[in-house]
Amino acid sequence: VQLVESGGGSAQAGSSLRLSCVDSGRAFRTSAIGWFRQAPGMEREFVATISRSGGDIYYADSVKGRFTISRDNSKNTAFLQMNDLKPEDTGTYYCASGGVPASSIQHYNYWGRGTQVTVSS
Repeated sequence: VQLVESGGGSAQAGSSLRLSCVDSGRAFRTSAIGWFRQAPGMEREFVATISRSGGDIYYADSVKGRFTISRDNSKNTAFLQMNDLKPEDTGTYYCASGGVPASSIQHYNYWGRGTQVTVSS
């Protein structure tokens, strides 16, 4: 499993970004995918997760209604559409794969290196 995130960058508050997470391995279709973020000096926190089929999706309260997680199993890719961005969304965003869609870091076995998102007011 090798996860590679992309799509990060600088954005103005209220704008949108779309993150992608590509899995070069063969287990993507059998794995739940989670998105997490980490701000400088802060612990890594849960953002969203999606089950292997896409039927189960969960969000952190802080992003509910603004972010949308999705996946395309035919392309081994997961997405995080981020709308109405806020300065507090700033951080490094990581995707991770695991057995079940969960909010805790411990449920994920593989992690990407992250992509930086910076939101200015």
